[in-house]
Amino acid sequence: MKRLMLTATAVAVVAVAGEAMARDQIRIVGSSTVFPFSTAVAEQFGRAGKFKTPVVESTGTGGGFKLFCAGVGESHPDITNASRAIKKSEYEECVKNGVKDITEVKIGFDGIVVAESKGARQLDLKIEQIWLALAKEVPKDGKLVANPYRTWRDIDPSLPADKIEVLGPPPTSGTRDAFVELVMDVGCQKFPEIKALEAKAQRAACQTIREDGAYIDAGENDNLIVQKLKANPKAMGIFGYSFLDQNRDALIAHKINGVEPTYDNISSGKYAVSRSLYFYVKNAHAAVVPGIREFVAEFTSDKAMGPDGYLADKGLIALPDKMREEVRNRAANLEPLTM
Repeated sequence: MKRLMLTATAVAVVAVAGEAMARDQIRIVGSSTVFPFSTAVAEQFGRAGKFKTPVVESTGTGGGFKLFCAGVGESHPDITNASRAIKKSEYEECVKNGVKDITEVKIGFDGIVVAESKGARQLDLKIEQIWLALAKEVPKDGKLVANPYRTWRDIDPSLPADKIEVLGPPPTSGTRDAFVELVMDVGCQKFPEIKALEAKAQRAACQTIREDGAYIDAGENDNLIVQKLKANPKAMGIFGYSFLDQNRDALIAHKINGVEPTYDNISSGKYAVSRSLYFYVKNAHAAVVPGIREFVAEFTSDKAMGPDGYLADKGLIALPDKMREEVRNRAANLEPLTM
């Protein structure tokens, strides 16, 4: 009996210790594009002094959803950043693992740019030219063949004779997903050989990027792509507008379909390669991890994501006033996402 009482006491002590060790700091994962914005909000939030500064990790959008959707509890992140909306399959994985109430928060817009080191001639690239440069197979003499294009001039005589060398995001990146959707899927539709394919074959032809060295997987870190472009003035890079905005002294962005990637062109939708940015909150954690509601309020405030907010200085393109107010209200109430 004495031994049993001691064992029960030990279990009680362990349980209390476990509660005492519950996490008191917000943990955020996800998109490398949203990372600078989330980090800026986390620093501002921490400086206020009421809560600890959240820990923000850049894992890529896909990697962030994997971590976020793995379960509920202190070993799992509270928030994930995303440079695209959550996929149905990711949402279903969340639900399967008990992550049933998620709030989606749209924070603003971003453009995906094709840029080079400063000093290069600004080009006006058509979306179909970019597809021809990067697709694994392209139409030739009425059939699909392994991509034969080695220089931009091979595609169009008006383009420079520079070797096709493009540094871009990996398959786990939301930027890669958005680029495939907005550029590859659109550019391929200009060719009757692609339109003639059945749906599955068409999707593969449109979306599969070449693997012969013309496209270089440069990892999740957009800043690393920027540094590599500075070191290699003949290469091009694919990344979010915010990184261009922060590096205008070193980079020049090419026009796409005749439109330059500027704040106004992306905000108005004139620039074809534009997307929305998000973060997602695990509502089950809001009552347990201190500061989640307050962090969400800081992020969605006008002083942060408004047109003149501190995130505008980081390159975030603000939502219209009415949409921003709607987002703020839904976020404050942690309204669950429905698919």
